[in-house]
Amino acid sequence: MGALSPLHLVIILVVALLVIGPGKLPETGAALGRAIRDFRNAMDGRDETPEAVAQGAASTQPAETSENDPPVTPTSADRPT
Repeated sequence: MGALSPLHLVIILVVALLVIGPGKLPETGAALGRAIRDFRNAMDGRDETPEAVAQGAASTQPAETSENDPPVTPTSADRPT
């Protein structure tokens, strides 16, 4: 079994264009690229998806403190309005 030639790739693109349509083809390509990137990151043991980054930055769990740290007092920005 040989590698894909440029002709094979053109045939695959034409079939995809006929099945998916010209409007959805960029969305489908982007989704496929994200899926491949996420799969590679999972195989490498990394979790760098935008959702994981957003969850890590917006984590509401308090950070671990040691006994020597001063107590934290809430500010007006921390209180719900």
